[in-house]
Amino acid sequence: MTGQMAQAERLPLWRAAYVIARRDFVAVLFSRAFIFFLLGPLFPLVVGVLAGGVGQQVAAETGNAQIGIAMEAGDADAMIAANDSLRAELGLSLPHMTILRRLQPGEEFDARGAMDERQGNIAAIVTGTLETPTLTATPERLSRWEGPISMIAAQARAQAPTDYPEVTLNEVATSGAQERNTRIRTAQSGMALLFLLIMLLAGMVLSNLVEEKANKIIEILAAAIPMDAVFMGKLFAMLAVSLVGIAVWGSVIGGLIMLAGSQGQLGAQLQGMAAPGVGWPLFFLFSAIYFAMGYLLLGSIFLTIGSMAATVREVQTLSMPATMMQLLVFFFANFALTRQGEPLELAAVAFPLSSPYAMLARAATDDALWPHALALIWQAAAVALFVKVGASLFRKRVMKSGPQKVKGRGFLRGLLPGSRRRETSKA
Repeated sequence: MTGQMAQAERLPLWRAAYVIARRDFVAVLFSRAFIFFLLGPLFPLVVGVLAGGVGQQVAAETGNAQIGIAMEAGDADAMIAANDSLRAELGLSLPHMTILRRLQPGEEFDARGAMDERQGNIAAIVTGTLETPTLTATPERLSRWEGPISMIAAQARAQAPTDYPEVTLNEVATSGAQERNTRIRTAQSGMALLFLLIMLLAGMVLSNLVEEKANKIIEILAAAIPMDAVFMGKLFAMLAVSLVGIAVWGSVIGGLIMLAGSQGQLGAQLQGMAAPGVGWPLFFLFSAIYFAMGYLLLGSIFLTIGSMAATVREVQTLSMPATMMQLLVFFFANFALTRQGEPLELAAVAFPLSSPYAMLARAATDDALWPHALALIWQAAAVALFVKVGASLFRKRVMKSGPQKVKGRGFLRGLLPGSRRRETSKA
């Protein structure tokens, strides 16, 4: 009778989940740790900016490779003029040419010896004559520059720049190939941003129950409300905290863009890009929805895994396999992007963990809306299933509640006091 009254006094599932979510959300939001959580992405951002600046400087220093010319004076000057002409007209991706030495008629030049000396930033040396030029370089540059050097030498034999006819230009706004390529790039960018946010924020769920298990708070919660509600409430609380973090980061980045005066450039770039299949407003809406679904799907698994851990050290040990699992799912969804409409892409849509990535890519490349309705229903059902399984495992493995099978009943029957009394009375 007491158990029935306690069961009747329990809150409904969704109301209990709301109570847990509100409790955890307020506790995390007004803690000092949340401030450090908001500052966390600034450090990789600063490192990325510094690394990009250093990388550009290194590329500028090492990207000034040159082709040395060691030929007779007339031939050397003709090669330089032909190279400049072709670079201006055709945009050949050739390093600049420089004259190493103007040879006298009949004079020879040791190109191998000059390359072995590693003088300056010379990547290759052209010797010989305009009719029979010789290119001395490393194997990868030989295969890349053989054709262009032949073209430059043929141009140089004319002794004067060729008169190029004027081409009438007829510009169009876009083309089918360009639109498809830009939509693919939009899909890749959206998937990458979705993956980074989920990977950055979903890790908080791993250690969510460790402290409450140590303080025995989870036992009080389990006695008061269903464990499914505890899991669901904690999951949505962490999602709400993540959305607050994203809102703060987005506001800071937007403010920096406005201060830099580049919002017009950003708008021009968006206008110059081909619109996603569903359009920009719906694409941003689907990005937010699929982030929430991806977070809930992965977070429900992380919450189950973390609930099995007894200490923070075990959570840290589990974080690396969890991260590798996210990477595999992300790579699978990216590979499926190249097989749109094929069974592989349909498998990525059907698999719950990769479904948000695959459907966001489909929103960028396809204008159909009904697949998103079906995918969201499927993802919501998968979240409910994962939470149900996780709560059941937690009850049986950690809380040690629920029916348990007794092994070896025949052997244990004789060891139980009640069975001994029954056998004695029968005798």
